Amino acid sequence: MTALTAETLAELIRRSIPDAAVEALDLRGDGAHFSVTVVSKAFDGLSRIEQHRKVYQVLAGHVDDGSLHAIQIKTASPGAAA
Repeated sequence: MTALTAETLAELIRRSIPDAAVEALDLRGDGAHFSVTVVSKAFDGLSRIEQHRKVYQVLAGHVDDGSLHAIQIKTASPGAAA
């Protein structure tokens, strides 16, 4: 299990949601606890829960393998507050 970086998480999200503006922060500096804010047109018409699921699906493999212990997700469509 390899420690993640904020930039790695952001890049994983951008690959799956190409138009996404992503801000990722390592909350503890341990490579396992993160906060991500994702703004994307892909979220238009989706509930907040559906938006979060879309992001979580991208990162689920890292949760499953134990490299990502905790993630705080904030999402929004462009023009809406995150």
